[in-house]
Amino acid sequence: MSNTLNEIAKAMVAPGKGILAADESTGTIGRRFDGIHVENTEPNRRAYRDMLFTTKGIGDYLGGVILYDETLRQKSADGTAFVDLLNRNGVLPGIKVDAGAKPLAFCPGETVTEGLDNLPARCNEYVKLGAKFAKWRAVIDIGADLPSSTSIAANAHALARYAAICQEAGLVPIVEPEVLMDGDHTIERCELVTEWTLNAVFEALYMNRVSLEGSVLKPSMVISGKKCARQAGVEEVAERTVRILKRTVPAAVAGIAFLSGGQSDEVATAHLDAMNKLGNNPWPLSFSYGRALQQKPLKAWAGSAANVPAAQAALTHRGRMNGLAALGRYSAGMESQA
Repeated sequence: MSNTLNEIAKAMVAPGKGILAADESTGTIGRRFDGIHVENTEPNRRAYRDMLFTTKGIGDYLGGVILYDETLRQKSADGTAFVDLLNRNGVLPGIKVDAGAKPLAFCPGETVTEGLDNLPARCNEYVKLGAKFAKWRAVIDIGADLPSSTSIAANAHALARYAAICQEAGLVPIVEPEVLMDGDHTIERCELVTEWTLNAVFEALYMNRVSLEGSVLKPSMVISGKKCARQAGVEEVAERTVRILKRTVPAAVAGIAFLSGGQSDEVATAHLDAMNKLGNNPWPLSFSYGRALQQKPLKAWAGSAANVPAAQAALTHRGRMNGLAALGRYSAGMESQA
């Protein structure tokens, strides 16, 4: 079993490939649809994901796609199950299994991610439906007195329990501790909190007997808060992020696939490229982007079948840019090829 998990984890972050996060809940995709004036209905959600997954050549730059429960069960317009469609294109299907961040008792302003109840049974069902990996997101907020040690410990423990349950069921866990970029904190503060968070997460993974070779880490980058007066440049973000990863992430981890966390499309790509240009990393540095891959395709699609070719072209362009960044071969001048 472990060898299979290891192979799947490596395939998810194969050279020049990353992961598309298309696991928006019904409520979240509704907010995205509001921005393009499309009604949030099951047929529209299916049509949008169909547009993404039928894009020609997505297997050239995607190793996997994270799906929502509804999406995992849906079919393409021609009747092909999305899971089969992705497999046919050389893309591994995955599934979001957490139940979202909920208020953490006695910790005002902080959350812990829930969803461990019945997780073994759900994972077994997802495996039968064709999922190869799973995702669980923990949220760490930075504020005047945040995060608390309680929040760090609770979220690290939940991530580790989730990862162990997934591996026992035969799913590769994506471990996602997101340090939010909201707020006015400096990049130095973000670096300290990120190091604290990752140390706690890997201690918890060890205590829960998780095989690191069969896992993928999905961290946030070390970045200035959105409201911080000094916004760190691309090179500084890359250097600080890689430094913290080398301090905290064991070399055994199959790969690191960054979340974009609210960064613009091109900035997220530039940061990834700069990290790979530094070289000498013990793990592949790749991407697991949601909005940073989908924003332009979503706007181009706008709910119309006539716009599918333009939307797919936009996805292909962003996918290729990030695939090149994962190899350290991206340059801003390439954006004009869109």
